[in-house]
Amino acid sequence: MRGAFLRRPRYTSCVSSAPSQLKRVLVTGATGYIGGRLVPRLLEAGYRVRCLVREPRKLTDRHWADDKRVEIVRGDADDVAGLTDAMRGCGAAYFLIHSMEAVGPAYRERDRELAENFARAASNAEIERIIYLGGLGETGEGLSEHLTSRREVEEALASGLAPVTVLRAAMIIGSGSASFEILRYLVERLPIMVTPKWVKTECQPIAVRNVLHYLVACLNCDETVGRTLDIGGPEVMRYRDIMQVMASELGLRKRIIVPVPVLTPRLSSMWIHLVTPLSHRIARPLAEGLRNRVVCRNDDASQLMPQDLFTIREAIAAALGRIQRREVETAWSAAGPIPGDPDWAGGKTFVDERTIEIDAPASCVYRAVCRIGGGQGYYAADWLWRLRGWMDQFVGGPGLRRGRRDPENVSFGEALDFWRVTGIERDRSLQLRAEMKLPGEALLAFRIEPIDGERDRCRLIQTARFKPRGLVGLAYWYAVVPLHAIVFNGMLDGIRRTAEETAQSNDVTA
Repeated sequence: MRGAFLRRPRYTSCVSSAPSQLKRVLVTGATGYIGGRLVPRLLEAGYRVRCLVREPRKLTDRHWADDKRVEIVRGDADDVAGLTDAMRGCGAAYFLIHSMEAVGPAYRERDRELAENFARAASNAEIERIIYLGGLGETGEGLSEHLTSRREVEEALASGLAPVTVLRAAMIIGSGSASFEILRYLVERLPIMVTPKWVKTECQPIAVRNVLHYLVACLNCDETVGRTLDIGGPEVMRYRDIMQVMASELGLRKRIIVPVPVLTPRLSSMWIHLVTPLSHRIARPLAEGLRNRVVCRNDDASQLMPQDLFTIREAIAAALGRIQRREVETAWSAAGPIPGDPDWAGGKTFVDERTIEIDAPASCVYRAVCRIGGGQGYYAADWLWRLRGWMDQFVGGPGLRRGRRDPENVSFGEALDFWRVTGIERDRSLQLRAEMKLPGEALLAFRIEPIDGERDRCRLIQTARFKPRGLVGLAYWYAVVPLHAIVFNGMLDGIRRTAEETAQSNDVTA
């Protein structure tokens, strides 16, 4: 079905030339899915960008982080004074912060509080306007809790002196987005789907590149100041039909979809958790939101900021192409705070340390270490890792299905299956913190050391640490210790073989 807009009088499109005054803009959420893609687009448009982030190390490997027009500031949306300082000298500020794990009443209050802080700081810093990417949905009663929270954020942002531009989007189709990953995994893994009745609900998805265009173009469009604009692609389609388009683009047979009325959002989110990489805490607000019809009320945005809008099929094909070419810019799994290392002092901490010498330079060893997880696996006893992943997912953990953004390269803060990268130093070390469900805290670290006098040989030290919680934690450690010889020795040997093969290949091609 082609776009079903309610037509309003035509607007004159905004001039798409570079801004007359290249002011600095503030971007929050630059480590997240949209923010991480927005910054380079702003730079391409000629703006200077200040990124406010809790953990600057998460931006270290971004190709744009060293650009002279980019300023990275450590800060937190809880700190109004710090926010005010970060906004000073900026013409506009993007609010791209929201709770990923939106479960329970506390998250709505939390998001509203952060938005109020942002509005207060924008008033103090005399920001010209705030730009917010919210959720599309029918106005009035009946909104899901997730979309209701987005409306509350809009109101909180508007409580200050700075005018707010709100762009409301439905499903964003792009490689690495949470909604796209749900769609892809469900279609890929389930030829027959028993689904909630919301698969009959109409939706107007939009390609991520079209979202980014609107976010940048509105800066140079005065007609968008203080406006709420619905943004969507050119088609309105039921979710079940979108699933069939995905199946077609994946080269799969048409899916058999059986809608039933008894599946609640809670049951739906648990099912999504078992089949896709997303946890039930993230899946639930998305599942709840799917019951609302999310269709643009008019085409004001496309009239003011014209562009070529991708159809649903084109957007899915583009996203799948980026995944196949290993060009995923950002992923939902990298968003969120990075917990600090556990306090290893006090109480019992178990340490399992193993060492191997490798006939390869540190760069080859580091590259082999960074390949663990995802489709590559763990070099040995992959069936044990898969079993552990299934067990973890069954009790509500992420399991192995989060995979990784890129098959070889990793960055600080990224997810590798049920691990999180909490330390990284090129050619020297990699540290992973376990995010699986555990009765304790666990780290897995790799350290590469040179061997004196030997340029093309090095030593790899692998250290597993576990700090148990109570008797259950102690029992867990003693239960898995017998498997360490299989898992960890096999992993080290696999890293050695891969690193030495890489070194030999480099010698041949040199």
